Amino acid sequence: MTDRYSNYAHCSDGELIERLRRGETAVMDYICEKYKNLVRIKAKSMFILGADNEDLIQEGMIGLFKAVRDYDAGRDASFSTFAELCISRQMYTAVQASKRRKHFPLNTYISLDSGAAGDDKEGLNLAELLADRAELSPEELFLDKERVAYLEKAMEEELSEFEKQVLDLYMTGMTYSQIAKVLGREEKAADNALQRLKSKIKRML
Repeated sequence: MTDRYSNYAHCSDGELIERLRRGETAVMDYICEKYKNLVRIKAKSMFILGADNEDLIQEGMIGLFKAVRDYDAGRDASFSTFAELCISRQMYTAVQASKRRKHFPLNTYISLDSGAAGDDKEGLNLAELLADRAELSPEELFLDKERVAYLEKAMEEELSEFEKQVLDLYMTGMTYSQIAKVLGREEKAADNALQRLKSKIKRML
């Protein structure tokens, strides 16, 4: 942080927001500087869904502004937790609205058994279920691409919209709890949806 923010460094987020609401507009610049790395990290995780990184950063900053606007210390958790939720929700809403995602990013080999979402009872690793491309011949690569295309099409047809959303967010590394908050659903609903979609993908394979 630069020296011009030194008088804010000792303040809690709650105190900063109170000062901002009392008219100290420079506080917003400090909050943006403080949380810019969080926005960038979230943008990188959402980039897998096919959105432009710079666009996601802009959306993330909008989410941060909304967090500052709507934060209620008596109702919400810590501001950092609330801000992370608002940033993630704003980015994901932008991705959905833009309709940029044309295919599931299966060829990134992100594991559904990575443990990112906590207690994963069933376990399913797409990297293991899909062919290892490292030493495939051109003919095998062609067939492998066809297999991925088939799986993408089958998932588009077989998964419910909610299951697709849960899968999208799970592949960015979000926990069940974070997924549920972004989608405005119960945590158990996100857990159940992930278990269902894993079963469906296994059948497709």
